[in-house]
Amino acid sequence: MLPLAIFAQTQPILEGDFTQGSLVRGKLDTGAKVFLNDKAIKVSKKGHFVFGFGRDAALTQTLSWQLADETKQQTLQITLSKREYKIDKITGVSQKYVSPATEVLERIRKENSAIANARAVFTNSIDFTQDFILPAEGRISGVYGSQRYFNGEPRRPHFGLDIANITGTPVIAPAAGIVRLAHDDMYYSGGTLILDHGFGVSSTFIHLSKIHVQEGEKIEQGKLIAEIGATGRVTGPHLDWRINWFRERLDPALLVTLPQ
Repeated sequence: MLPLAIFAQTQPILEGDFTQGSLVRGKLDTGAKVFLNDKAIKVSKKGHFVFGFGRDAALTQTLSWQLADETKQQTLQITLSKREYKIDKITGVSQKYVSPATEVLERIRKENSAIANARAVFTNSIDFTQDFILPAEGRISGVYGSQRYFNGEPRRPHFGLDIANITGTPVIAPAAGIVRLAHDDMYYSGGTLILDHGFGVSSTFIHLSKIHVQEGEKIEQGKLIAEIGATGRVTGPHLDWRINWFRERLDPALLVTLPQ
């Protein structure tokens, strides 16, 4: 279980870490309105809501809410803890993935657009309220937020949790959801799967060798959805698991208990 921050009855119950990269889940009375930094956040019919803080989020955030029978908003100032990120220097990456040829740039653009569209879907499901589980067994070989260098060249930070294991290792659903994207061969990410957990929360699984589900399929937690592979830009077989709240890239490790 994630740590709980519990306030008085007229205030929200919040579950999550107040740190950069964290997903925070909340609950209020039915009919409440919720705002993060003055921007409205969707609230379920039963009062569930969710939001997230990106890798480099500002350390001061403002959560506001208005109960159904009140005219004034209440406010909570949230102070996030700042995180330090490691440096990953990765060698042996095929040069075509470090500096793609001009003729593949349009393919990359289309694939990035498909991923963005899948993550932008809003679903009223509250599958995100489940306690997440690790989607695969293996060694943790990469962590969220690390600045990456491929063959000595700086690239974007890593936004996932890498779990290394042999090709064919089962990948299961960390929480229930609907398959929004299932693609066998994307340029950078290889076999790619996106699972929608509702209210903008999604899991992305990349470098897969095999996908066992189809787009639009409803998946229960723990169901076999794919197999670990070494497809796309990799130096060995592993699962790269990512969590998003819409466009905010979050840290999956904050949602689960990692193996020692």
